[in-house]
Amino acid sequence: MTFGLHVNHVLVLWFCVLRGSEETCTSVCLCIADTVSCSASGLSKLPLSLPSFSVTLDLSHNHLSWLSPGSFNTMSRLENLRVAHNQISSLGHGVFYNVSSLRHLDLSSNKLHIVEQHYFQGLWRLEELLLFNNKITQVEAGTFNGLSSLKKAYFSLNQITHFPFFSIQDHSHPFLTMLDLSSNRITTLPWENVKDLPGLVQRGLYLHNNSLICDCDMYSVFWHWELRGYNTLKDFMDEHTCTIYGDPRTSIQFLRRTRFFNNCTVEKAVSQPVTVLLSTVLVSEGERVRLDCQTSLSGTDVSFTWLSPTKGYITEASINDTLISLFPNGTLEIQAAKVNDSGLYVCTALDVKQALNATREINVTVVLPEAQPFNTGYTTLLGCIVTMVLILMYLYLTPCRCSWCKQPKPPVIPIATYDPTTLTSVFSDATREQPKIQTNKQVAFMELMTSDEGT
Repeated sequence: MTFGLHVNHVLVLWFCVLRGSEETCTSVCLCIADTVSCSASGLSKLPLSLPSFSVTLDLSHNHLSWLSPGSFNTMSRLENLRVAHNQISSLGHGVFYNVSSLRHLDLSSNKLHIVEQHYFQGLWRLEELLLFNNKITQVEAGTFNGLSSLKKAYFSLNQITHFPFFSIQDHSHPFLTMLDLSSNRITTLPWENVKDLPGLVQRGLYLHNNSLICDCDMYSVFWHWELRGYNTLKDFMDEHTCTIYGDPRTSIQFLRRTRFFNNCTVEKAVSQPVTVLLSTVLVSEGERVRLDCQTSLSGTDVSFTWLSPTKGYITEASINDTLISLFPNGTLEIQAAKVNDSGLYVCTALDVKQALNATREINVTVVLPEAQPFNTGYTTLLGCIVTMVLILMYLYLTPCRCSWCKQPKPPVIPIATYDPTTLTSVFSDATREQPKIQTNKQVAFMELMTSDEGT
């Protein structure tokens, strides 16, 4: 009876939840579980009420031109917001109030002109920001303030002429690994600001298809990146161009035609506030590998995060593989390395109290174990041993032929002698029974026969 009452209560509550969900889901949207899709619904403004249970909200391909303050203040669980392909030209203050759980924000293909510093306030969990294909000409210096979890930011296909590189520091953006500024109108690169960017940001900074002017500062930036073998340059060698004296008609591919910069003095040593240590490790498949995270930071307040080429970010809390261990001192251990474990491993040491961050990069190459080389020394020694054994066998195991050795007696073979008394007459009675001859013996001989009659 009690069990039945509990079941009834559960059913009633579930019915109420479903009914509440249906009531809060506007008719122009489609609500499935925790996903709400209002895409291509002809919306010119946000619906009056949006479901508070939404984790993913899709408002793309509509006619929205404005997002007012507190537009999503009832959606505290929202993690993914897609507002691409609209007509949005600006964002009001406090648009993302009470949406601190947002991780993915897509505002691409809109009409934003200026990215103001208040646009993304409070989004400290934001990991991915998409702003490509807008009309952006300016990005204010404080735009990234507070975005401590940001990993990827896309600003390509805009009209940006200057970017506040100095606002991105190691302690403020420890996880930023991609900054796409390609296909813009950037003309100059301030070497002093660019070289102070975190190592991970420099490795993932895309600057091809811009309006760079050929000068020594610009060349110094790319010279260091090419020296380190960054894929952002390797993958777009021909798209990196600069113009001589700003004349578009004199555009050159400066990564292939370096003679123009022969007179430039390139700074050999890059002085960065953050220590970036580079090393190479070569191991055979199946061996145990230990990657240390020795940086300029030390102490009990330092936490470590590894970026693996195959498993992504690795922390003590995220490890669920018994073959991988992360020790308190930051050492990463792989018990049995595989060929697909090869790649660049990046360790980030973070000191929260001092607001400092340091990284260490290790390039790991796992190769198949090689066959043992042919050793002539061991082969010669083995041949000598076999020869000695054969000689001893010949000396001690062959029959002895010396005079003092005891010779075995030859077997006695009986020889039949001539005795006329034992021969039968050829004229004897033919009917007389003849003796039988043994035919199953190896040596045949005649048995003695006696006769009462003489011959």
